[in-house]
Amino acid sequence: MAVPHFMLSWQDAMAIAVCLAVAAAVIRVRWGRRIGVTAEAALLFGLYGLWQFAGSFTVMSQAGAVSRGRWLWHLEHILHLPSETSVQRLFLPHPVLVQAFNLYYDILHFPVLGACLIWLYVRHRDCYPAIRNTVALFTGASLLIQLIPVAPPRLLPGTGLVDTAARYGQSVYSWHGGFNADEFSAMPSVHVGWALIVAVAVITASRRRWRWLAAGYPALTMLVVVVTANHYWLDGIVAGLLVALVLMAQRLFRALWRGRTRDRDPELADPVPGKVSMPT
Repeated sequence: MAVPHFMLSWQDAMAIAVCLAVAAAVIRVRWGRRIGVTAEAALLFGLYGLWQFAGSFTVMSQAGAVSRGRWLWHLEHILHLPSETSVQRLFLPHPVLVQAFNLYYDILHFPVLGACLIWLYVRHRDCYPAIRNTVALFTGASLLIQLIPVAPPRLLPGTGLVDTAARYGQSVYSWHGGFNADEFSAMPSVHVGWALIVAVAVITASRRRWRWLAAGYPALTMLVVVVTANHYWLDGIVAGLLVALVLMAQRLFRALWRGRTRDRDPELADPVPGKVSMPT
């Protein structure tokens, strides 16, 4: 079950982003109309291209990536986290499931995120900006951390872990079609972070009872990245903490901004001490 390599290279993604941005600008200038969806699509394709392009840069030698991965491996043992090797061995006797996990890891995360953002933009426009900003801030912070190369578990010798994608010929790292997959960007797991953002978006925007099923998406993603030996538990944990930090930072910024707005606009303040002004 080979991976269908339809992922965009960073060059293609950036070219699409530039074309969309130019189209949005021309429409705005020529006809005075603002096509928000075109500008948002340009932003997302640009973000994707940046994510691809940044994988080729590091601030430390890749020669130390394995030792840093080994440090994470030992830290997990100190923290008494479950053994990735033991978890993977539960699934190795089921090749069809493992191959499905490989496909899940390789191709699902960005389309699901894109579909979620489109759904928000169309159905829950008021929730869209905050989630869009969360995606951008989390991805940018993750890329900064990933400038320090860390080898994934499958590249650590002596762990007993199997490179499941290589075993079944599904590895994106063996494909040379312009897709710049970086093998040494294990920390943090962008897959887990994006999955968590999707879950937060669905749970907070929707009012249907089934929305809580979205919580299973980041949990399944965490299992997949571990079973395929692409990430440590700590990669997913750090990604989750980073998403939480981004959400809290945005909430704090909004609270501060509202406070400054009230200070500048006397109409937003209580005209009479002790009297609560009613919204208009």
